[in-house]
Amino acid sequence: MSSARNVTQKLIADHLVAGALEPGTEIGLHMDQTLTQDATGTLVMLELEAMGLDRARTDVSVQYVDHNLLQSGSRNAEDHEFLRSACQRFGIWYSKPGNGVSHPTHMQRFGVPGATLAGSDSHTPAAGSLGMLAIGLGGIEVAQAIAGDPVHLQMPQVWGVHLTGELPPWVSAKDVILEMLRRHDVKGGTNRVIEYHGPGVATLTAMDRHVIANMGAELGATSSVFPSDERVREFLAAEHREDDYRELVADEGATYDVTEEIDLGSLEPLIALPSSPGKVVPVTEVAGTEIEQAVIGSSANPGLRDFAIAAAMVKGRQTDDRVSFDINPTSREILQDLTRMGATFDLIGAGARLHQSGCLGCIGMGQTPTSHGNSLRTMPRNFPGRSGTPDDHVFLCSPETAAASALTGEITDPRRLAEELGLTWGVELPSEASVNTEMLLAPPPPEEAAEVALVKGDNIAELPDFEAYPDTVETTVLIDVGDNISTDTIMPAGADALPFRSNIPKLAEFAFRDVDPDYARKALEVAEDGGHAIVGGATYGQGSSREHAALAPRYLGLRLVVAESFARIHWQNLVNFGVLPVEFVDPADHAAVEVGDRLRLDGVRAALEQDELELHNTTQGTTYAVRHRLSPRQLEVLLDGGLVPQLRNRTTDEE
Repeated sequence: MSSARNVTQKLIADHLVAGALEPGTEIGLHMDQTLTQDATGTLVMLELEAMGLDRARTDVSVQYVDHNLLQSGSRNAEDHEFLRSACQRFGIWYSKPGNGVSHPTHMQRFGVPGATLAGSDSHTPAAGSLGMLAIGLGGIEVAQAIAGDPVHLQMPQVWGVHLTGELPPWVSAKDVILEMLRRHDVKGGTNRVIEYHGPGVATLTAMDRHVIANMGAELGATSSVFPSDERVREFLAAEHREDDYRELVADEGATYDVTEEIDLGSLEPLIALPSSPGKVVPVTEVAGTEIEQAVIGSSANPGLRDFAIAAAMVKGRQTDDRVSFDINPTSREILQDLTRMGATFDLIGAGARLHQSGCLGCIGMGQTPTSHGNSLRTMPRNFPGRSGTPDDHVFLCSPETAAASALTGEITDPRRLAEELGLTWGVELPSEASVNTEMLLAPPPPEEAAEVALVKGDNIAELPDFEAYPDTVETTVLIDVGDNISTDTIMPAGADALPFRSNIPKLAEFAFRDVDPDYARKALEVAEDGGHAIVGGATYGQGSSREHAALAPRYLGLRLVVAESFARIHWQNLVNFGVLPVEFVDPADHAAVEVGDRLRLDGVRAALEQDELELHNTTQGTTYAVRHRLSPRQLEVLLDGGLVPQLRNRTTDEE
């Protein structure tokens, strides 16, 4: 390897505790920071309790409450109370409900160039905008990172994307990442870190970079990385944190495993069609399609600019009377800045519905569209049913396209509307942010923390206890799904299910409900007869990092998932909870398996020492070649029954 290193290689080398910088091999990385949010954080805190942790062993760990802010019953408030007490007990910062979405808020308050960040949210790589190596993981791995253990993953290839030119008017950062998705679909970044470099990078603000790094998750990338340069220094200075700045750029002559080039000046407004972030076309191809909703916000377009440009476009005008124009401010600070500019007044005056600072509609918590209407959203994902409506029609686009379409009532190219109305692209933003730290609760000193009792409401259930993996597995196929099944489909996160995120027995009732409403009942019926298996297509488990999508089916007796390929985080989550993920060596074998078939693996412990296994279909009398791709460390976790039994065993051994 050349002595000249790119930014990703520098970040990995600086934090490497096991393995080598050889793509495809397993490495261990020390994590400086962690990030959890309320949809996943309650389990993380229960896992810390199971580990017997005394205090967080990271530089900074932060728990955000941003996903489930709809307190329509007592469950959410009780979970928030539990999270607050757990943060006090374990030495973790607590961001109160309404303070903001985790990713932009963390960037504003805690992001540090050159640091590593593990987050129990798949969009954690947004922090790569500051020159960090930020990785989304299952919650139990984040719990281990909080306890000071390394994070293990496959050493990724580094995909260098060389940016040239400058974005033209009415094209913004969202169109850059949509262009990447147009070219490569939802699995183009698998086992890769995307590193953006070249002269075009300097034309993008730190928040522009956040938009691009955030949605690298939709490409299946391990992470996305930008250099820490003058634009990062400007951002940190505006946040009164210039002392945290350090330059981090690629060495001259640094190379990349994969290369790509984007001329920013050649891009046009793009839009992702229902129901995949990878179905991207120019806005002009679908212009004129009637809409009923336009939502601006979420971690995918969180910056002050994203709201301010929409406000400038609708100022003094009224949005179409058929359209619900929804604004989700992404942090309390951004809402204050937006209000200080007068832009909040302009949005409300144009008919906008102003919501809390949080994720909300991004994960089906309110703002649910009708089953027949088209919804435009600046959010990162449009998987079927993610909005809360099972047969939704959600498009993903930039704030410019969303605002233009809200005014006309149909999908509209913002360039055309600007020409018709004489609109000017661009907004002047304040040079300093309205820094507000009052809604961040710092952890108490260790001696005080040790006296804090965890506050557990009735909805906080204990972690399930799972047995070691059996040496012979014979299971019944309950479900067969196609390509790109998402964790939103496996384990929905809408307003009816998400309040039970801390109660696995109850949450499990919602698993796969849109595939088979009787899945949970059927799974329990065969639980004593070897449990069940699931068969899937390519990129099984894409999307959210929520470990509930592995844990809840495992609680119902899931032992085996056979797919054509897996999304990285869910693949690891399955192992973490004692479920064996294997891939068909010949994807054509998928079509031969039928629901109700019995699948058997013999001599599992010995068989797993080989890369390929024989999977027997005892119903049909056939055999399929499958592979597992697990490292020796992962095999140990699986055979122990998952990380929870390992954590409990570790706690017992330490006692």
